[in-house]
Amino acid sequence: MTYLEGVYWDLDGTIANTELEAHLPAFNFAFKDFNLNWKWDISTYIDLLKINGGKNRIFYYSKIKNNSLSNEVLTKVHERKQYHYINFVKKDNVISLKRGVYRLTKELYENKVRQFIVTSSSKIQANLITNQLFKEFNPFEFIISSDDVQFHKPNPLPYLKAMKSSGIKYNKSVVFEDSSQGLRSSLAAKLPTIYVPSNIPAIIDKDIDLKCFIDSLGNENHKANVVKGPKLEGNYVDCDYLDQFLMTI
Repeated sequence: MTYLEGVYWDLDGTIANTELEAHLPAFNFAFKDFNLNWKWDISTYIDLLKINGGKNRIFYYSKIKNNSLSNEVLTKVHERKQYHYINFVKKDNVISLKRGVYRLTKELYENKVRQFIVTSSSKIQANLITNQLFKEFNPFEFIISSDDVQFHKPNPLPYLKAMKSSGIKYNKSVVFEDSSQGLRSSLAAKLPTIYVPSNIPAIIDKDIDLKCFIDSLGNENHKANVVKGPKLEGNYVDCDYLDQFLMTI
């Protein structure tokens, strides 16, 4: 018997590592286009990831630099960033699926487990990545993006909207997330959540009650390691493991 009915995937850092590969250079190209004399290095950008949403990130940084941008300019800079991001993603071998993602999405799809994306990225960026990385089949029924909600992660609203749209009960669902903001959002929505880290060093807030922490989804040749959560019998996370996880909640 399958208990699992739906899986909600975060996008950036969970389905694919995109932050350092495409988002960061796109921001810097946009800043150059507007002669802002800003250049985010990796350390600065990782620190700024505590602010969810690209436009919010630019606004926050402008205040730090005592160069508050008007909403009109802020919007134009962010639009330009999206333009550069799209060009990066369209290039071959810049963005790729994380280990085990394709295998698991396909298994879930074949087992008729519904799948969704809940992201702080814009709709255009999310659609671009899914179209680029899932050319053989698109397993996702819908995307909840930053365009669809007033409040973004760590607010629970994105997941609450996704739950309402799917109609799936929380105890028959699993979320995959890679950040403190995402974990706070999904857990506040009372959704069972598995933390799978990205390629960016992350310190998960100590007050977050993680039930399951796995270093990757794994595959036949690369075993997934469970840091916290149910024991993994095989090499990788599959439908059986997700059912097992739900039974522990």
